[in-house]
Amino acid sequence: MSDVQTIDFERAKVAYRDEVDGAYLYDVLAELANSPELAAVYERLADSERSHAERLRELLGDDASLSLSPSWRARVLSRLAKRFGPGIVLSTLTEREIDGAAGYLDAGEGEIAADEHGHARTLQALSETTSGVQGTTLAMLEGRHRATSGNTLRAAVLGANDGLVSNLSLVMGVAGASLAPEAVLIAGLAGLVAGSGSMAMGEWLSVQSSRELYERQLSVEAAELEASPEEEAEELALIYRAKGVPEDRARELAHRLVSDRETALDTLAREELAIDPEDLGGSAWGAAASSFVLFAIGAVLPVLPFFFLSGVSGVVASLVLSAVGLFAIGAGITVLTGRSLLYSGGRQVGIGLAAAALTYGIGSLVGVGLVG
Repeated sequence: MSDVQTIDFERAKVAYRDEVDGAYLYDVLAELANSPELAAVYERLADSERSHAERLRELLGDDASLSLSPSWRARVLSRLAKRFGPGIVLSTLTEREIDGAAGYLDAGEGEIAADEHGHARTLQALSETTSGVQGTTLAMLEGRHRATSGNTLRAAVLGANDGLVSNLSLVMGVAGASLAPEAVLIAGLAGLVAGSGSMAMGEWLSVQSSRELYERQLSVEAAELEASPEEEAEELALIYRAKGVPEDRARELAHRLVSDRETALDTLAREELAIDPEDLGGSAWGAAASSFVLFAIGAVLPVLPFFFLSGVSGVVASLVLSAVGLFAIGAGITVLTGRSLLYSGGRQVGIGLAAAALTYGIGSLVGVGLVG
């Protein structure tokens, strides 16, 4: 893009929008930061994005379509960050920086590409629990990000999607067998309750097992700290040295932390075990309840029309309502992926309806066989 005569204007406009969104989101993350050092990191990233946007603006010249206002996607991500913590958007921002670097390289903007690669490395360091950030800043980041990671939104979307697709397939299979409308409704409700209960139990077992494992690891770490404080201090020093802290400073920091048993255990849990002692992976009952509700929200859509309709009209209404739900789920995914609404929504609808068509066809064959 260094040559104004050969610039790809459409591509440059997309890049400009990404830089404006990036600066906006980094400003939001700076406001949410729990330490001046972390806020300074995000502020530097925001300034860099603004400088990239200004450079692109100069190349694009006067264009009424260019705006300094963030896009709807950036505004949604900022609300998610404010509600659930920065961790929920860090992975999305990292992917955006990596994609942006590749795009700038293709366009001959090596300097901006290098900046974008640097941004991605910084974000990866902020996301990881074992490298890239030094001292207490890392401990603060680990505790906050693990409890509110980007996987939260993905899990919510996937839970609703699983409920919708699985129950739509079940309902269409029963409807295809030409059974009575009451049978379709009962099968759909049974699938909703059974699927929601199964998801809730699975999530409860997963989270509870993790909590029990973390508690066991913490008790072992506490016993080791009590029996061999010098060895634990040495482990902490090695961890800090691996993060780039000078050896003398690493040893001093480690011994100071170990001198306070409560602080030492908390730090060792975060630094060595990557565990947040205050959270331990979250509430098992909360995870179970949210899984039940999310699955049920998706699963109820294919069933609703059969409360009022039957036969072909019920099937068509179920498919239409499910298609709307599938498109909404696909659109929700674009908040994280940055893909086109039509592409993601259409893809979700296509996959869901294909599964429904398959089970409807199988139901029809089984129904014919039973009648015969």
